[in-house]
Amino acid sequence: MTSERADLVQTLRRHRGFLRFTVQNITDEQAAQSPTASALSLGGLIKHVAQTEAQWMRFATGGAEGMMSVQLDWANGHRMLPGETLEGLLAEYDQVAAETDKLVDTLDLDASHPLPQAPWFEPGAAWSVRRVLLHVIAETSQHAGHADIIRETIDGQKTMG
Repeated sequence: MTSERADLVQTLRRHRGFLRFTVQNITDEQAAQSPTASALSLGGLIKHVAQTEAQWMRFATGGAEGMMSVQLDWANGHRMLPGETLEGLLAEYDQVAAETDKLVDTLDLDASHPLPQAPWFEPGAAWSVRRVLLHVIAETSQHAGHADIIRETIDGQKTMG
C-alpha cells in the first residue's frame, strides 16, 4: 500500500475509532435514545455512517449507478429500530470498514465518476475516488463529534478529555 493509501486508511480508521469509542459500555436502550434536540441516536449514527460509507464505496467502484444500486431507507437510516442491536450495527459497520480498507488498496484514486443528480450536488460535477475517500473521512469525523455530544448527554462520558 502506498503511503497516500496508508494515510487515507489510517485516518479513516482513527475517526471510526472515535465513533466506536462513544458507544463503549452502553446498552441497546441507551444506544437508541435521542437525548438532544436532534433525532440522532448513537445506534442510529453507527447505522448511518456504515450505510453512507458503503454507499460511497459503491460509487467509487461503479459510479452513480453503483451508488444507487441499493435503496436506503432514509426515514429510518438515522434511527435504531426495534429489533436492532448495537452489537449487530457495529458488526455491520466492521464489515463495511473491512471492505473499504481492502478497496483503498486496489482502486485507482484518480478515477472519477459523475455525481448522481441531486439538489446538494453541483450539476455535472464529478468526484475522484480520492475525493470520495476524503468525504467519507469527513462524514465519519463529523458524526463522531455528534456521537460524542449525545454520549455526554446520556451519561457524561466524553471521547476526548
